[in-house]
Amino acid sequence: MWYLKLILVMIFVAILYQDYKNRLVYWFLYPITGILVFAIQLYYIPIELVFVNSILNIAFVTFLLGVCFIYLKTRKMSFKDSLGIGDVLFFIFISFSFATVSFIVLFVFALVFSLLLHIVFQKKNQFKTVPLAGYMSLFFAVVYMATFCSDSNFLYAY
Repeated sequence: MWYLKLILVMIFVAILYQDYKNRLVYWFLYPITGILVFAIQLYYIPIELVFVNSILNIAFVTFLLGVCFIYLKTRKMSFKDSLGIGDVLFFIFISFSFATVSFIVLFVFALVFSLLLHIVFQKKNQFKTVPLAGYMSLFFAVVYMATFCSDSNFLYAY
């Protein structure tokens, strides 16, 4: 299982590099990420629970995107200019990763981590946009690297 995690971490690093450097990420990296995180979760828990987790996580992400959409509409801002399609794809495909409670906690911490990184690197950056998928990839890469030596299923348990 460590080899899948290693490949996943390398893909997260590629997403970080591309998103930070150009604000463009190859689209096929997102489905590969989704397949790998799904397979890793499937290693630890039965397929029925993996599907339940994934559906609940996608519902959570859909709810968040819906709230963002409503907020942007009331502020008369464009959703397309506020959140990139790569960020939305990353949200969707990372939804296949963990048990729902773990996913919500990690997702929120990944967003806070992204905000802090953006504040730190804002002055050095030529772009005004946030490489959200890249920063979140870095966070999730660290999470998966922390589980390299452990065969525990604490991120997948209820």
